[in-house]
Amino acid sequence: MPSARKYSCATTSSKAAHPCTGKSDFDAIENHRNDGFFAEALGISSTPAASTLRMQLDARAKQIIPLIGQLSVNLLQTANAPITPLDCGLVPIDIDVFTQDNGRTKKEGVSRTYAGTDGFAPIAVYLGQEGWCLSVELREGRHFSSRETEYTLKRALPRAMALTALGLLVRWDSGFHAIHLAHQIEAASMARQAAGGEPIHFLVKGNPRRMDIQALHAQRIESQAMAYQPREGKRVWVWETEEKHGLGQQELTHRRIHRLVERTTDAKGQALLIPDLEYDFWDTTLPAHFSPDEVIRLYQDHGTHEQFHSEFKTDLDLERLPSGKFATNDCILSLAGVAYNVLRLIGQLALLSEDAPVRHAAKRRRLKTVIQEVICVSAKLAKHARRVILNFGRHCPAFAVFERLYGQWSTA
Repeated sequence: MPSARKYSCATTSSKAAHPCTGKSDFDAIENHRNDGFFAEALGISSTPAASTLRMQLDARAKQIIPLIGQLSVNLLQTANAPITPLDCGLVPIDIDVFTQDNGRTKKEGVSRTYAGTDGFAPIAVYLGQEGWCLSVELREGRHFSSRETEYTLKRALPRAMALTALGLLVRWDSGFHAIHLAHQIEAASMARQAAGGEPIHFLVKGNPRRMDIQALHAQRIESQAMAYQPREGKRVWVWETEEKHGLGQQELTHRRIHRLVERTTDAKGQALLIPDLEYDFWDTTLPAHFSPDEVIRLYQDHGTHEQFHSEFKTDLDLERLPSGKFATNDCILSLAGVAYNVLRLIGQLALLSEDAPVRHAAKRRRLKTVIQEVICVSAKLAKHARRVILNFGRHCPAFAVFERLYGQWSTA
């Protein structure tokens, strides 16, 4: 009878493989109980039953979670994952919270989210323009964005530095506009530079809170500050100031980019009785050669990460988590981060080449496309002379990329 240690390995491998096929529930493992290739591909002696899978994850979730982050780093390093910087030469680290609707359930940790639904509010960290997942951690729905985010940073920043030697740019929205987080990134940047590495910058959208926008507008008018007019009835002022914040004995100096928009007519030319004012600002440690407009553009590019959230919830079918226990769901979501990176690797290394199945041009493939074109390809399993052989159809469009990718990874 297999030992508990072997069962734990089989359980973890099986659950990590599940999202790679777009399935997240425990019962889906039953379809692979008699599938020899499933166990062979994962390197396990047997495929566990759904009840065993659930029981073992419930018992070992807290032990498995700390190991998963390094697993993703090792995977990306071994596969030589391409990490593409921005045009400015910095590699983006995009951090954000997304919601999972788990309403009408009694799962541990389910509470009201900022989206107005009952569920969870995980925090995810993505690296590079490809969107490699450095971390995805489950949190209760009621948690505010910046709550305990310093621990997420503490885990994610070393992983990013292990994967690239280039300068880093941490980007996040106004929910993370907190002095202690800015100081934490600055401290990590100083430590990296002291060791001879590149700096770590941050770019965060500010929260105006109780700022008097009317007074700010009057000040711009009175000082006759330069504004540009993108259309009739709309004026935009962009300027910057220097800000200083102290935390303990550490003082942080950074730039603050301001943008004030005045609209006296709407987009259709209809005159407004009262001018409509819109004010935003961004805090950043990017050096002065980054113009205010470029800083704003870099933040707007941060919105790309919303697609990555969507892929977790739809392509990997993780909108509703399968367990009633918080730790088990956290473990499943973390393992899904590894599956996400595996599928992203296949998409970047195999489905962007000329011999890939015909698709429209793109910088990256959605995980759903990878599942459709590679994971779910039909093949016949044959065993001969102590060898396991996959026989593909003569005209299988994915065979060339499957063969090339297998050759690369089997020798890595």
